[in-house]
Amino acid sequence: MGVTILTDLGMEILIPICAVVGIAFSLFQWYLVSKVTVGTDKPHSSGDDKNGYAESLIEEEEGINDHNVVQKCAEIQNAISEGATSFLFTMYQYVGVFMVAFAILIFVFLGSVKGFSTKDQPCTYDRTKTCKPALATAGFSTVSFLLGAVTSVVSGFLGMKIATYANARTTLEARKGVGKAFIVAFRSGAVMGFLLAANGLLVLFITILLFKIYYGDDWEGLFEAITGYGLGGSSMALFGRVGGGIYTKAADVGADLVGKVERNIPEDDPRNPAVIADNVGDNVGDIAGMGSDLFGSYAESSCAALVVASISSFGVNHELTAMLYPLLISSVGILVCLLTTLFATDFFEVKAVKEIEPALKKQLIISTVLMTIGIAFVSWIALPSTFTIFNFGVQKEVKNWQLFLCVGVGLWAGLIIGFVTEYYTSNAYSPVQDVADSCRTGAATNVIFGLALGYKSVIIPIFAIAISIFVSFSFAAMYGIAVAALGMLSTIATGLAIDAYGPISDNAGGIAEMAGMSHRIRERTDALDAAGNTTAAIGKGFAIGSAALVSLALFGAFVSRAAISTVNVLTPKVFIGLIVGAMLPYWFSAMTMKSVGSAALKMVEEVRRQFNTIPGLMEGTANPDYATCVKISTDASIKEMIPPGALVMLTPLIVGILFGVETLSGVLAGSLVSGVQIAISASNTGGAWDNAKKYIEAGASEHARTLGPKGSDAHKAAVIGDTVGDPLKDTSGPSLNILIKLMAVESLVFAPFFATHGGLLFKLF
Repeated sequence: MGVTILTDLGMEILIPICAVVGIAFSLFQWYLVSKVTVGTDKPHSSGDDKNGYAESLIEEEEGINDHNVVQKCAEIQNAISEGATSFLFTMYQYVGVFMVAFAILIFVFLGSVKGFSTKDQPCTYDRTKTCKPALATAGFSTVSFLLGAVTSVVSGFLGMKIATYANARTTLEARKGVGKAFIVAFRSGAVMGFLLAANGLLVLFITILLFKIYYGDDWEGLFEAITGYGLGGSSMALFGRVGGGIYTKAADVGADLVGKVERNIPEDDPRNPAVIADNVGDNVGDIAGMGSDLFGSYAESSCAALVVASISSFGVNHELTAMLYPLLISSVGILVCLLTTLFATDFFEVKAVKEIEPALKKQLIISTVLMTIGIAFVSWIALPSTFTIFNFGVQKEVKNWQLFLCVGVGLWAGLIIGFVTEYYTSNAYSPVQDVADSCRTGAATNVIFGLALGYKSVIIPIFAIAISIFVSFSFAAMYGIAVAALGMLSTIATGLAIDAYGPISDNAGGIAEMAGMSHRIRERTDALDAAGNTTAAIGKGFAIGSAALVSLALFGAFVSRAAISTVNVLTPKVFIGLIVGAMLPYWFSAMTMKSVGSAALKMVEEVRRQFNTIPGLMEGTANPDYATCVKISTDASIKEMIPPGALVMLTPLIVGILFGVETLSGVLAGSLVSGVQIAISASNTGGAWDNAKKYIEAGASEHARTLGPKGSDAHKAAVIGDTVGDPLKDTSGPSLNILIKLMAVESLVFAPFFATHGGLLFKLF
């Protein structure tokens, strides 16, 4: 094989330094955001007026010096923050019980593989060597599961706190210009992106070093135990995504149907009782949920790569630097994203509405180009010139430039998926404009056009994923697919910054409306929000694309670990699993969408009740009861998230125990193939409907003005389409990528148990 340019010591210094730099950069961005004051306090003094910190924040552009408006912003921000914090704490209490119960299950099932023996055992892939007992792997897998779960929870919670801290600050900065507001919203998103990427990397690296003290030369057992980290991350992400998605869409649908369609009042009007719950939902669903989701993807792709590497020449020859190549990719990704962020906040400044979306698009392009160079550098210094990769029982010889191409193809496939998603969901392009135009003849044609757009938007991303799989598998087998997924996620800090920017801008618009700020301010926040809708869709595209590659890599690791030589779809055991697995995303989507419908029904009834029974509410002389609507969303989401979560978590256990590893391999393959298609279609359909509505509302072009204004028949049809699309793009679609990842990583963790004790029904016959 060969030696690497980067020494083990150099690697052990480089990875934590990159993580610490990421955390320090996120804290610096938070400090810059905090310099924007909320309330009537004097702003922090600043020698540099580039970002407007020295300007007075309590003067309207029109010359009004109104302290009440600013104070109102602070009050609304506090209400949103308290509602989001309350919901997450309630959800985490329920999830905490599950976490402990599942951790016990992991320990019992994996410990029982060898009858809770404490004796060393022959290694799975090399029977001539001795590995640590199965009981040790059970214990360490349980610990890593809990670490992954806690890191995921912390990632989601910190993201939510940052977003609720930044929303009113974005609103206030919009009074000086759209550029000032953009910088605050984007910097706040960057805080979340860098914190999550750096924390995930640092915790995983420290965990590996600590586990290595016990495992010593048994790297096979060490990295098998590390897979629990990915399982913990995805488990929490599932509940965060489903619970947060149900919360936000119940409030959003209730607010839109009664407020905008029935009562003909603007979006985020303070008279609407569901408006606070709606803004809380943006944070718990799109921020906390997305943060946990992308952390889960990162953890799982890293774990899949490490498991395969541990039984390849890296693990067999104990080449630590090459072994931790996946972590080095993520480390360089943090530095690349740091430089990329400066292009949006320091090197260039957004000065007009039309520059917002191009500025965000440039973030994707710049980060991808720079990361390509970064991957080439890491592959050169951290990999031997030639090595072998485990490929279903044989060792495949691979060169370092081939592995660079595997990571690179995943990285560029992510960019393609991002651009295709933008094309189909941005109202700057013809697909969404066609959907908006279809509203002239009512809601039915709007729904038809939107569904067709979603189905069509699947084509290019699937080809991009297919090419990535073919190239990476041809060069480096399943390890190539795992690092291709890491390549797609290597710019996760930038991706999350762009994604979190959307809900922050959405909240900023809501606060501007509720605080009674001028029409010019609301136009600016609406422009930020419209760009944010597209960026949120791009974020979901990245998450779904990476999920497909991650799931396939985990599937390969599972097949190897379960000692399955081939997965033959012509055998009945596999085929029944395949067809059932393909059905699961539909079952899951049905459960989540019905949950949104049930919760929205309660919300609609409550909003109608308040409009009908509170005197002076429509006239604006009486205050609505926001708290009741917040409670309805909280209660409904906590109750409704349990059945879909149970479906995903229990399916691999039931199939593995009763039908065995062959049938389970069919279930995993079926759910992967089916789930990716539905997830892309659902997310893009919902995003297109949302932006078609905003296209009509903005009236920025002659065509848009012929469809509007707000309250016109075409606008009402667009609102109905948007309402149908809400659970598709924010609940079912984004949750499906967790379904396919979580089932795969759970199967991998429990593979030894299924291989030893599984298939009980087939053993009876």
